[in-house]
Amino acid sequence: MKGLLFGYVVRAYVRNTLGILAGVVAVFLVVDFVDRAKAYGGEGWVWDVLKLYGYKALVTVQQLGPAALLLAAGTTVSALRKKGEVTALRALTFGPAALYLPVGLCALVACLGLVLFDETVAARAGRRVDEITTQRFNKWGDWRLYYTPKQWFRRGDNIFFLRGGDAQEGFQNVSIFTLTPEFKLRRRVDAGRMRSLEANRWELTDVVERTFTDDGRTTVQQQPSAEYELGVGATTFRIRPGRPEQMRLGELKDQIAARAEVGLATRGFQLAWHNRFAYALSGLPAALLAVGLALRTNRRGHLTAAVVEGLLIAVAMWGLMVVSRTLVLTERLAPSVAAWMPTALLTLAAGALWLRREGLLHLPRRRNAAK
Repeated sequence: MKGLLFGYVVRAYVRNTLGILAGVVAVFLVVDFVDRAKAYGGEGWVWDVLKLYGYKALVTVQQLGPAALLLAAGTTVSALRKKGEVTALRALTFGPAALYLPVGLCALVACLGLVLFDETVAARAGRRVDEITTQRFNKWGDWRLYYTPKQWFRRGDNIFFLRGGDAQEGFQNVSIFTLTPEFKLRRRVDAGRMRSLEANRWELTDVVERTFTDDGRTTVQQQPSAEYELGVGATTFRIRPGRPEQMRLGELKDQIAARAEVGLATRGFQLAWHNRFAYALSGLPAALLAVGLALRTNRRGHLTAAVVEGLLIAVAMWGLMVVSRTLVLTERLAPSVAAWMPTALLTLAAGALWLRREGLLHLPRRRNAAK
């Protein structure tokens, strides 16, 4: 009997999740196309738009997956309650766990799948969306913010301005500024080319070296080539352009270390690393919270209430994530706290509903009433 009931709830929840996810993804893509339709044109634009929205669909599945789990949980339990099946379960002495358990297990599997999907599919699809949008339809948006090569680096007392090239082939048109502990300029080296030799040694060609003394004097020395010990190796400049949300976990970890080494901001990358897990896993407590809300006593308008409650929770969590991201980038909140805060709040709310339903909350007030 329990096995049949478990399978019945699982099938209903999976069916509702897939239907709701397909519906919200379709609505999002249609609205997005209508909003951007004027930007699409040129020879063969139809095929390019189909490819673009194919990739956008993959990204949207990952973005709206937790919301679909939330909405599906509420509508599933509400539909069972509307048909009187929840009342029948109570008559057969089945408790709330008969609904919590199958929904929770399905949501957990789906959340883990979203983590894997984001790591292997959605991140790469997001990159293709940016490439098609900019290269085919010439819509740049904030592309330059993420894909412009980094030119300024700091390591120790040295600040490097690398105007061209890369660590493997060498850098062109280089300026290196050496600062004192009081943040005064002590030396400036300009070179036409900088090439890594071994360890932390570099060969500079067409060198102009200026040295500044405390009494305000400046000495200038020119050399066709010279070797410098700069305290950094070629791997220090392994900065990769791109959105952190579109990088895999290994790449994120490498970029966090590389950027921290040369004094670049890392908080956005740390937030993306935590969100790779936290955002997808938020679907589990969200689904359990929806079950608890759907089982409230004296509840009316079951399906409509489930949809409205789910949308309100999703909007509240989305707003919280936007505010948290802003606080992270302005260095007012730790990335780990910002990433896991929505999941923690959903977990607390779902736990509170469960405890209240089991009669484990407000015990002191009940005892006083009994007296």
